[in-house]
Amino acid sequence: MEPMLRRRAACGGFVTLALISGAVLAGCSPAEQPTPLVAGSQVPVVVPGGPGEPGRTAEPGERIGESEARAGAGDVRFAELMIPHHRQALEMAALAADRAAEPLVRAIAERITTGQGPEIAVMTSWLESLGRAAPERHDHGEAGYGMATLEELNRLRSARGAAFDGLFLRLMIRHHEGAITMAAEELGKGSDRAMRKMAQDVMSGQQIEIARMREMQAH
Repeated sequence: MEPMLRRRAACGGFVTLALISGAVLAGCSPAEQPTPLVAGSQVPVVVPGGPGEPGRTAEPGERIGESEARAGAGDVRFAELMIPHHRQALEMAALAADRAAEPLVRAIAERITTGQGPEIAVMTSWLESLGRAAPERHDHGEAGYGMATLEELNRLRSARGAAFDGLFLRLMIRHHEGAITMAAEELGKGSDRAMRKMAQDVMSGQQIEIARMREMQAH
């Protein structure tokens, strides 16, 4: 049976990661050794106890198992690009609470916050397990993968009511389309199971959200 690792997500829930069993690890060649997972300092990691025993919180820096995949350059690039991409989505979504006129726009913003905050936590921890720090900030000056420019963000901050709703939907649809492109690249080139699963979740979740936002635009 594979031991399980539970990670507390930013929204207060838990994200569960499976760690490969020792029996499988024993069959890995030195060149294919899986990446050690190390508890980070950003979010607590709950390690389950034995039968009938309570779990415990891992100490920062504590080695808590092995990744069940082989991380490659494509996987690292995906995480390092998706984290700041998600952060910008959260920045945009946070504006909706007191600017949006349409309740459905506020609802989609809340869904984005609830979904992407925990994904950032998981990707940050995954990078930490490789000894890499997550990118600290995103670059507003380059609108790659659908990212909003600083000028567009300032326009969104200044907008209110129906004007905000229309601009938010347009920018966020483009933003989501960029994330889907990024996820497709990971599924095509990535090798790490956790990052490929993350890419699948991003693709399916954001396709659904794009469809909902386009319906809002049509009304």
